[in-house]
Amino acid sequence: MVREVSRPARALLGAAIALSTVAAKAQTLEEVLVTARSIEDTLPVELKRYGHDVETVTADRIAAAGYVDVSSALQFEVPGLFVSPGSGPFDYVDVSLQGSRTGDVLWLVDGVRINNRIFNDTSPDTLPANMVERVEVLKGAESLFYGTQGVAGAINMVTRTFSDEPGGNISLSADTNDGYHLSTYGRGTIGAHKFVAYASKDEGDGYRQFDMYQPSATDRDRSYDVTNFGVKYGYDFGDRARLDLLWHHTDAVLDNNSAARTKRSYNNRDEDIANAKFSFRASDNLELLVKAYLHDWDTTYANIQNRPVTMEEVVVYPPGTYWGFQDYGGTLLAKITPAGALEYHVGYDYQNYEARDDVFPIAGETETVNAFFGHIRTAENALENLNLAGGVRYNRGTSGKDATVWNVSGRYDMTDAVYVQGVVGTAFLLPSAEQLYYVGYPDDGDYAGNPDLKPEESKNVNLSIGGDIHIGSRPLAWLLTGFARDIDNLIDVGYDDPAYPNGRYENVVGTVEVRGAEASLTTPIGEAFKLNASYTYTRSRNEGSDLQRPRTPERFAKAGLNYAPAQGRFEAGASLYWVGDVYQSVGAFGRRNFGNYTTLNLTARVYLDRDRHHRIGAGVQNVFDEEYATRLAQVQADNGTGPVLVQRLGVPQTFNLNYTYQF
Repeated sequence: MVREVSRPARALLGAAIALSTVAAKAQTLEEVLVTARSIEDTLPVELKRYGHDVETVTADRIAAAGYVDVSSALQFEVPGLFVSPGSGPFDYVDVSLQGSRTGDVLWLVDGVRINNRIFNDTSPDTLPANMVERVEVLKGAESLFYGTQGVAGAINMVTRTFSDEPGGNISLSADTNDGYHLSTYGRGTIGAHKFVAYASKDEGDGYRQFDMYQPSATDRDRSYDVTNFGVKYGYDFGDRARLDLLWHHTDAVLDNNSAARTKRSYNNRDEDIANAKFSFRASDNLELLVKAYLHDWDTTYANIQNRPVTMEEVVVYPPGTYWGFQDYGGTLLAKITPAGALEYHVGYDYQNYEARDDVFPIAGETETVNAFFGHIRTAENALENLNLAGGVRYNRGTSGKDATVWNVSGRYDMTDAVYVQGVVGTAFLLPSAEQLYYVGYPDDGDYAGNPDLKPEESKNVNLSIGGDIHIGSRPLAWLLTGFARDIDNLIDVGYDDPAYPNGRYENVVGTVEVRGAEASLTTPIGEAFKLNASYTYTRSRNEGSDLQRPRTPERFAKAGLNYAPAQGRFEAGASLYWVGDVYQSVGAFGRRNFGNYTTLNLTARVYLDRDRHHRIGAGVQNVFDEEYATRLAQVQADNGTGPVLVQRLGVPQTFNLNYTYQF
């Protein structure tokens, strides 16, 4: 099911193109991105200096590989991060970062949390690649600065940044799954005023979503229709103060089909992300940041089915059935750099979260969280070749739900070419709205929520040794990492309370243990080629069990070979993704392995002019057309013989063609 572009979306897309044209005609300045960023914006870079493992995927790399959405870029580009999109672009994803569950990873857009805390899952499913300047992936426990859900790490998608030179691009692409993409962005500066605007339109009929269907399922391709647009504004109050504003809007209609009975099923989403930041350098020794944010997610759901055999229409959920949430709050942050050996970060976070779900019945409830945190670091060059840091955070939520976390980190440069680094600490995960407030249908065997749940708590260790070796003028970088995580107060459905015969969420006894290792290498090959490769091993077990936790791969590997000569107009690349055993328990079918697959993507692009304004590209996803599963499910057979096991399929062999005009 695909809809036409709304008039507001067409108007805003046209406005963004017009903005791009104006920017292209503006006075030419020296090309340089604006570097005056707030202490929040520079946080990942600073944490990396103190031993945190931080990966960055740039806009140039995303464009070169031809990724349409952010999930696909992360799937192939980030070592240690397993990403499995449900059914191709703009779909929900399963994520495992160094052996984590999906809900253990915090997602942010320009520092604004976007996780759907109704279910504590992740949802970067409607974020187009064109809006991104870079993606910062912080591995390991990151609850100290980022709060709940930073158990295994945080992924911050930084939108297009300000620039002192007017510029932007317009991009068009199409693929053999009847998908097309149109995007543009423009940015520039007028005096002390800085601006960015971007917009995109993605639409596709999709591909066959499951390996088999019951005759009652008549809608068999997962279509998507996604419109995004955003604006950013910055103003410099002299050299010491800065105001930054962001508004990002998404309209999306996303099919939500099943392998049985589906006639029409979709989510219609209206989403807004906004933030306002005011940064102020009070003195040479004191920087301040005040931030307010809003994430508003409103979705209406429809599920219209066919009755087996008779094919009579059955309305399970009429169009307009609501589910959504609103998350708003603010941050106060201070960076203190007195003359001496130490620096300090202190801050306060406030979060107000309200959710309601009429599809998966959750009463409208509000949760409020207040947090105080502090971080002490050695000043730059205070210790020879050594940087150390440590901090603590206290969170107190509604109904007395509180958590205290800490971490200690450091990096030591053994030589100019070899370093060791590590982070030891704790993290926490607040219960989701479903786990707290799920009402359910007891007569249908549904379990219940529990408002008395405690937050999950975890202990984490990440230790690495790495190095940088220059081969001529080009660096070879390598990194070996060992990681461990123990999770207590794990939240799961329990059946010990006779008042809840169908089960109720509880903090179960026992510890989830995660152990693993990760190796990555980036090396030049000659003057024009670069190779990236990584391998990850994870052992994730419940206490007393020898079984790998569900939907967490034991092993996976990534490799990329890119060709980009300094003076040439032709570039190309290949990306390989291998996944080992992945298990899932599926109702009557028990525990099943749906892993063990390999996919290969190829891309090529040519610049049509010497100044590289015009570029044509082509690509192939899943070159060998391997049929593989991203998830398992069971559906009831139309003939009443019982459940049937089905596989949700990954992207088939798909060809795409694209054109970009850069100005």
